[in-house]
Amino acid sequence: MPVPAPRNDFPGKLRLDSPLCGARGRRPGADRRKSVPNRHLMLYIVWIRATETAMPAKPPPEKMMFQLSLRRRGISDQAVLRAMEEVPREVFVEAIDRADAYRDSALAIACGQTISQPFVVAYMTEQLQLQKHHRVLEIGTGSGYQAAILSRLVEHVLTIERFRTLADKARQRLEKLGYFNVEVLLGDGFSVPSGAGQFDRIIVTAAMEQMPQGLMDRLEPNGILIAPVGPPHGVQTLVRVIRTPSGFEQKELVDVRFVPAIPGIAREL
Repeated sequence: MPVPAPRNDFPGKLRLDSPLCGARGRRPGADRRKSVPNRHLMLYIVWIRATETAMPAKPPPEKMMFQLSLRRRGISDQAVLRAMEEVPREVFVEAIDRADAYRDSALAIACGQTISQPFVVAYMTEQLQLQKHHRVLEIGTGSGYQAAILSRLVEHVLTIERFRTLADKARQRLEKLGYFNVEVLLGDGFSVPSGAGQFDRIIVTAAMEQMPQGLMDRLEPNGILIAPVGPPHGVQTLVRVIRTPSGFEQKELVDVRFVPAIPGIAREL
């Protein structure tokens, strides 16, 4: 039995060999340009696809990983996290270390000092339980990074540094960034000027062998002081002191390593 030939004359469809079509299946008089794709558009699409294939995916931005690391390690205060994101840490490290500015480790700065690792900065800041109206004293300005973080969270920061070189550079950085609520003072952190008054919060960023009573006495009622206490060239413990109506309450937090706090103003540097 012969097999019928396939039909191409279904209702609503135009056969390509119909006399209504041209040699290439177009209706007579049809504008051929309409059926030709835009050559420039096609070339652009091909270029985009080739570029996407050739270029590897970009890694997450440094600050995204920086923030993720802080959150993973337990920093949860949103104001502290915002301050850590806002302040450009790369401005506060030495030029040679800028590629590692957001790595979670301490980095060397001038005068044999260091800029603390980001987690320690965030942790100490969070433990201070800061409020916008607070007045804060920092002992050990260093590069000015900790003071910069504090400035985003409180009304005023007084930071004291014994090395003139560090104090001058920190002041310049902070002013350039527009952090005008920070006052940098060249002085002795063990002997805060009496005219400086009392403070809602005090933070010490150099190791002290014992908590100085002179600093504790500068706390306002319900004020908080946080400092690394322990041997100058070993492991210290971060201690938080709260001034209560009945005296001072101390609590040990975590082990840390800081450069030692030295009395007096440096004669050089």
